[in-house]
Parts: sequence; structure tokens; C-alpha cells
Amino acid sequence: MVAPLCAAVVVVFSAFFPGIDGRLLFASYYGDHMVLQKSPQRAVVWGYGPEGAKITVSLSGPVNQEASPVTVTKGIWKVTLDPVDAGGPYTVNVSSTNYTAILKDVLFGDIWVCGGQSNMFFQTSQVFNASEELALAAKYPHVRPFMAALKESETELPDLIEVKLPWFVARADVLSEFSAVCWLFGRYLYDTMKYPIGLVESCWGGTPVETWSSSRALHMCDLDKLEVPHNNSLLWNAMIHPFVNMTIYGAIWYQGEANTKYHQDKYNCSFPAMIDDWRMAFHQGSGGQTAADFPFGFVQLSTNNKKNIDDGFPELRWHQTADFGFVPNARMKKTFMAVAFDLPDEKSPYGTIHPRDKQDVALRLLLGARAVAYNQKDVLFQGPFPLQIESSQMQINVTYDQIVKVDSSTTIFEICCSETAAPCGSNSLWVPASIMNWGPSNVLLSTSLCNSSSVAALRYAWKDWPCNFKACPIYDASNTLPAPPFVAHRRTGGRNHENELK
Repeated sequence: MVAPLCAAVVVVFSAFFPGIDGRLLFASYYGDHMVLQKSPQRAVVWGYGPEGAKITVSLSGPVNQEASPVTVTKGIWKVTLDPVDAGGPYTVNVSSTNYTAILKDVLFGDIWVCGGQSNMFFQTSQVFNASEELALAAKYPHVRPFMAALKESETELPDLIEVKLPWFVARADVLSEFSAVCWLFGRYLYDTMKYPIGLVESCWGGTPVETWSSSRALHMCDLDKLEVPHNNSLLWNAMIHPFVNMTIYGAIWYQGEANTKYHQDKYNCSFPAMIDDWRMAFHQGSGGQTAADFPFGFVQLSTNNKKNIDDGFPELRWHQTADFGFVPNARMKKTFMAVAFDLPDEKSPYGTIHPRDKQDVALRLLLGARAVAYNQKDVLFQGPFPLQIESSQMQINVTYDQIVKVDSSTTIFEICCSETAAPCGSNSLWVPASIMNWGPSNVLLSTSLCNSSSVAALRYAWKDWPCNFKACPIYDASNTLPAPPFVAHRRTGGRNHENELK
């Protein structure tokens, strides 16, 4: 599941000895064709120069501006521009008495960081209908990608060690190497917002959440003293921390497979803690320009093994929501989730853990972004979730929070048969609860297989591979958004945790 290292590194930077020759330089992730964050936020521009030099940054294009001079301190200069509306192109000119550095064809729009492991790294050339997707690239000159190279560091770095793909105007031959989920999300977002979108890919296959988390975040979950396959914080240090000075709008994330068997029980802490820490670091690093609660979207795990009876994937899916089953919630505010367990790919040449349908993943992320990140009203972005679960001797009535489209199933729901007060777990007796009937917003389940035992818990889609492609039994009324997996015990309940299995 580890993504292969790229064949050639495009740009190499000395993050340890910047500006050693006294020239003016931009930081590694600034370049021609880039996108800077639009108004109302203020874009941050920074780089390297001779110590003590006076630096002036000016902007020319549809609107001109010149920032107040700053002094190079410890080899670094940093300027926060005045707010600039979406559009362009602009030229950014940085000058001192003896040197000048220029960025050309710069656009202002929204910047999204795309992180995670191999399903985020999964390239646009590998998706279903890849040739058609790549042929569309030329129609989106205002969606600009950038890709960090795969590097590690034992300490937090101020800048990237290497850049794999500098900012570029999308074209098929280069875009083929770029993240499919990141690109498709950006393309769909551009179709909605109609202004430039900047996409920053920084991900590495086979990596657990711990390596993308700072020591602060790990400490919150008592993980700071434990070792992991890539070691704690190494990719946070080298591939995320360098970006914190840049103003961004939001982030999307596809990761978790590596944690289905590693610190799985901690993921309900480690993942929310990582999000909180990224938000704090980007807010502080940008001088308050990146929102302290910037929107964070993620993909709930898809599938891996059709015959797997292990609870690793369903448990991790649940933990991705901090054990609420849905987002946003009280622990994970301003987040959104794309459910993906109904998009398996049994014939994927890249392994079943890497489904090729990234289009539906990106579309579901888009719906969440529209509702949560851009506050668009009346955008349905969540599949049906239980509002109330009522149990009787012969049946369970599950009432959902919206109109549902239902197909029959004898196996997707399971009940735990137990007379004890102990909560049901993976080693408990779980038996199928067949769908007997349904109404506009409710489903009736049979409890006949529990015999004389009490129904202690109910769970839905609690398997690695719960259903075939887009063939789960419960969707929203438009048959677009699947109901996410859930587990409800006697003392837990629906979307607001106000109801219980009773």
C-alpha cells in the first residue's frame, strides 16, 4: 500500500541553508502559475534573502498593490498582502537594493490541502475513464495543482525538502501523476464556485495517522512515546508543517487503512486531535489568516477484502467520526465526510483496497464542502442516519432523519443477543436482523434470531465489504448518498445522542 517514490524530483530546495548566496528567493511552494488565497483572507508570501536587507513586495494585475517594506530577519522575509478578490492573472514582484524575484501568472482563489495515504495518492491516470478525465484538463486552466515530494524529517521543517510537481496549468501529461481525488474535488468545486482553485497534494501511501500528527497532537492521545512504522510525526515535520505559513481555505483527507490494525482503538482520539492541531498550526503560522476552524473533509474508508470477517474496517469507519457515526458533530466541528463503503472494486488492478471510482468520492466530498465549507443552504450532504431506534420482542423500528430509499436485505443489519449489562463488542453474539418492511423514513427489522435473549445492540453495515457497488439497501431519497454504518447500544442512540435503543 506504500506509494512508489516518483522517478524524478523536479525541484530540490535547501531548507537548512536558505539564501546562502544572498539572493532573494521565494519559499519552495511559491512559483509561477500558483494560486494565492483570495479575500476576505489575506495571502501570506514569504521567502529568503540577505540578512538585514529591506524587502518590498508588490502586486500588479487587475488590481495593483505594494506592501510596506520588511526586513530580512534570520534569513527570512514575510509579507501579508491586502485582501485580493478572486481572479488574475497577477505578477508578484519581490525586490531589494540588489536583487529581484518574480512570480508570474498568479491567480487568487481558494487553496485546499489534500493529505492522507495511498487512496489520496492514487493518480488521475488510474481512475475509471482516465483518458476522458485527463482530456478535460485543458478546460480547467484555473484549477492549479501542486505536489510535494515524499520526504521525512525528525524535526519540524520551515520549508519543503523537495517539490515533485511545481504549480502548473493543468494538462493531461502532468495531471496523470496527480492525486485523482484531489483533482476531481478541485474540478467539481470550480464548476460550483466559478473562481480559481489551488490544490496542494501532500500524501504518502501506507502511512498511519500518527506520522502526520505533531507531537502535541500525539500527546493528547497518549501516543507521543510510541513508535510507528514511519515513526511519529516524520511526515508532519517534512510534508505538512512547511505549509503552515501559507494561507489556505481548507483540507481534504483520505487515510485510515494503515490504522485498521495499528492503534485502531485510539483513532477516535488521534484523528480529531490531528485535525485540531493542524487548524491551530495553520492559523498561527499564517498570522491568523487561515481560519482557526478551517473546514476539513475526509473520506470514510471504502473496502478491502470481500471475505474478511475482521472488524478492523468497520471499527475504523466508526472511529473516523469520533464514534458519533456522522459529522459534523460536537467533537468534530466544521468537518464533512464522504461515505465510500458502497464503492468497492473487486477487479481493481491496483488491489481491492484501491477502488478506481474516485469520481463519486469527489462528488460526495463536494456536497459536504458546499454545505459545511461554503455554507450553501439546502444542500443534502449526509446519508440517512437514525433518529430513533425502538426495540420490541419481535421487531426493531429504525426511524431515520430523512426520507429513505430501501431495498430488502437479510444480512446488512445485525443485532447483539445478550442478557448481561456489558456492552456488546466484536466477540459478542451478533445475528442477522432481516428487513421486514419499511415506510417513507423508517425500517422494520426482525429480531426472531435472538431467541429468548434481549436485543442489546444494533449495527448496520458492520463489515469490511458490506455490499456490492452502489447496492447497499438504504440510501437517501435520490438514491445518491448511502446511509453510513452505525452501532447503537442500549444507552446510545441517534444523530444527537439523545435517543437510545429501547
